[in-house]
Amino acid sequence: MKTLNHNLKQLCRTCREGSYATQRNRERILTQAAKELHAMGYRKMQAKSLKPKHIEALVKHWQERDLSIGTIKNRMATLRWWAEKVNKQNVMARSNEFYGIPDRRFVTNESKARDLTETQLDRVKDEHVRMSLELQRAFGLRREEAMKFQPSHADKGDHIRLKASWTKGGKPRTIPVRTDTQRAVLDRARALAGFGSLIPPHRSYVQQLRIYEGNTTRAGLSSLHGLRHAYAQERYEELTGWKCPATGGPDRTALGPEQKELDHQARLIISQELGHEREQITAAYLGR
Repeated sequence: MKTLNHNLKQLCRTCREGSYATQRNRERILTQAAKELHAMGYRKMQAKSLKPKHIEALVKHWQERDLSIGTIKNRMATLRWWAEKVNKQNVMARSNEFYGIPDRRFVTNESKARDLTETQLDRVKDEHVRMSLELQRAFGLRREEAMKFQPSHADKGDHIRLKASWTKGGKPRTIPVRTDTQRAVLDRARALAGFGSLIPPHRSYVQQLRIYEGNTTRAGLSSLHGLRHAYAQERYEELTGWKCPATGGPDRTALGPEQKELDHQARLIISQELGHEREQITAAYLGR
């Protein structure tokens, strides 16, 4: 067991505040944070090694993985518990706003969609990063999914199948191939990756992640989870025949009974294609 994981488990078992469920959830969050820090290159850490850079790296990682505001706030509370127990309270800002974590908003009718132009893609020098970005836009994939994507395994003709090991929470899923653009992206991905993934054989995931971040930063690309928003919004219009509230379409109160049912079914489909379990989460992408 890595030193940090061991330290945090001991901390949780020594300081048993809260209910059994609270204690169990706290240990789960800290174990995950330790794994993420190790994957990001922070090795040989101990519980008392916690520094501001570790907090900032975790927050950035969670935001890029498109975690909900509520989930991030819960994790921040657990990190503050960790900092307090090792007498490192000052490594964390008192307010979540310092880290760009806004107040929780369950519904927004403001579009956060992002698109990718050929000019922007041309500024991304690494061909594997460029291909991952195209997959993110074409299929609404998360960054990690698009990096670990193996075209030879995933491409099933009329749909793609994502392995559990690529996805958030280890949940496999399928996404339909509906357009010529998607087919062209898949064909290019297969030509580049062969029987491998969008991580070149000579690189680890962490190495490719750093290359991805460096390439996108130099290309002036940010908030790339907005590519998932763009996918969801286009898919909604395709399934319903009208724009979603976030892009100027009618809100739910303006829909008739049949339209409300179509809206609900479309949101269920989009939620599943994005890798979520709840229809309610689509409000963050589509508005309500």
